Amino acid sequence: MITLTNVSKTYSSEVRIGPVTLEIPRGGITALVGPNGAGKSTLLTMAGRLLGMDSGTIEVAGYDVASTKSRDLAKIVSILRQENHFITRLTVRQLVGFGRFPYSQGRLTTRDEEIISRYIDFLELRDLEGRYLDQLSGGQRQRAYVAMVLCQETDYVLLDEPLNNLDIARSVSMMRHLKKAATDLDRTIIVVLHDINFAAAYSDYICAMKDGAIARFGTPAEIMRPSVLTEIFDTDIQVIPGPDARPVAVYF
Repeated sequence: MITLTNVSKTYSSEVRIGPVTLEIPRGGITALVGPNGAGKSTLLTMAGRLLGMDSGTIEVAGYDVASTKSRDLAKIVSILRQENHFITRLTVRQLVGFGRFPYSQGRLTTRDEEIISRYIDFLELRDLEGRYLDQLSGGQRQRAYVAMVLCQETDYVLLDEPLNNLDIARSVSMMRHLKKAATDLDRTIIVVLHDINFAAAYSDYICAMKDGAIARFGTPAEIMRPSVLTEIFDTDIQVIPGPDARPVAVYF
């Protein structure tokens, strides 16, 4: 599991995250939801050691994120942040290949190439693998970035808004791929989502944040209640039965 104990980050006297204490179970998908500025991305990037904590500890599978060697941590947890600044003249295959760096140190083996091909196929990128990143749509690039992170083959995968730049059809496709990765590949996926209905439909747990704190944590059934959602998002939200009796939030 991922364990956060008294984790805090202070940006200014008005902006502070935490202290947060939380246990995220191993397996499945946990969605981080909440209003803009709630601290979702900050919490995720601290868990992936892309951002330092001011206090507290974070452990992933028993490894202290702050003190574990980078090379060792990269075999346990992988992270995709919102802003990606890769050289645009990389091909899709070259980008996905970066996911093998903790193992290959840049010298790809036949086994690495097989793994790269597996995740290119998993994200349905075979027809695009020879294209450069600047020749792709935003949604195609996003799929390539996710393939790169999955190619790292860590048990824990952290994704910051992977539905950015995706239309409805591609968002559904992406969440289905992530659900398949969690189920078939036995990955633990922590994902920041803005759409509460995507979180309810595809996640096993929802962690709702507000004002830098954990407002609620539970299953979709426990979180998808009008009183809970209205409190978290500060707007009137109703919940109705959707397909397969799954709850759907209505907030128009």
